[in-house]
Amino acid sequence: MSAHATSMRDALYEAPGPRTRRLTIIGTTISMILVAIGLALVVRQFYVTGQLDAKYWSFFAEWSTWRYLLKGFVGTLEVAAMAAAISLVLGILLMLGRISSNRLLAIVTRIIIDFFRGVPSLLLIYFFYLVIPQYGIRLPSFWMITLPVALAASGVLAEVFRAGVNAVPKGQTEAALSIGLTPGKTMRKIVLPQALRIVVPSLISQLVVVVKDTTVAYVVSYPDLMQNARVLISNHDSVVSMYLVAAVIYILINFAINQLSIYMARRSGTPIISRTTENPT
Repeated sequence: MSAHATSMRDALYEAPGPRTRRLTIIGTTISMILVAIGLALVVRQFYVTGQLDAKYWSFFAEWSTWRYLLKGFVGTLEVAAMAAAISLVLGILLMLGRISSNRLLAIVTRIIIDFFRGVPSLLLIYFFYLVIPQYGIRLPSFWMITLPVALAASGVLAEVFRAGVNAVPKGQTEAALSIGLTPGKTMRKIVLPQALRIVVPSLISQLVVVVKDTTVAYVVSYPDLMQNARVLISNHDSVVSMYLVAAVIYILINFAINQLSIYMARRSGTPIISRTTENPT
């Protein structure tokens, strides 16, 4: 990244002075000490209540445990990938409706976007699980978790796409129209490719939300990572150890997605907000 590129952090905040940096270091140190003390107390409580006994951890040495978790992991990836693909398509369609010159279409699309952005994905899952079957529509558990997650994400992605379209200089649209391109061709060939390039890092980051939304798949009994972890908890009576391992797996998944987002941002030249971003000279 060029040293003259201005990050969002630089635009919103002034560079901290010596006193502010000292206070930040002191505050960070105190916070880390408090967190360390809190973690030590939690571990001590686990020890006192016997949660660190070998019987709660020994089953992780068995291949059958990891094979079962791996099946759940694959199930999570399948739901996340399908939900992401559906939400990308719906997001683009909703964005096109939102910026349409047809006022009625724009208003209706905006209502749909606000609805999907405002309604929790869990509520949508219950709708597909409890309401739709009453009308004779029977969906597999895969779709009862995938569709609600995709719909919830599509509302967010529609706004992400719209931000990308608005970031494309208006002069390019005017130039395309002036040489005879129709508004549809201008959007498809000029504006949309650039908008997608701008928002790729944000799209990948949205995958983190999609993955986290899949953790409620137990509602529809879909065998994802969390559901399989719950089964192992029932079999081995190991709440703390199993949830801890599941949490670590989810953290690693989301960390990998975040790193992919950073990589794509660097490839596309999109500014990355970070502590090491250089201030403009």
